[in-house]
Amino acid sequence: MRQAGIKPKLLFSRNDAIVTAREARSHDDFAIYATYRLMHGRFVGSLKVVRKTDSRLLFPFEGAPAIGPFDDKEQALRAATALGMQIVEADIANPET
Repeated sequence: MRQAGIKPKLLFSRNDAIVTAREARSHDDFAIYATYRLMHGRFVGSLKVVRKTDSRLLFPFEGAPAIGPFDDKEQALRAATALGMQIVEADIANPET
């Protein structure tokens, strides 16, 4: 019998941790999450780019530039989306490992 409040340990096979990543070849292999934030009365773009084939976070990275500030939210959103597309194009042309 188990004691109350003690959970059984979970065991994972080492084979479960092995993920075979394939090369990203199209825009469908990436997820671009672009949005904006209001900071000090101005709009700043916010961006996250993930390569779906291996779940690698491409942006933001340490030292990543700020996107903005802009006068309106549409400009911030357009700038974040454009930067996301540039990152995807660059990764397709020269994949980061």
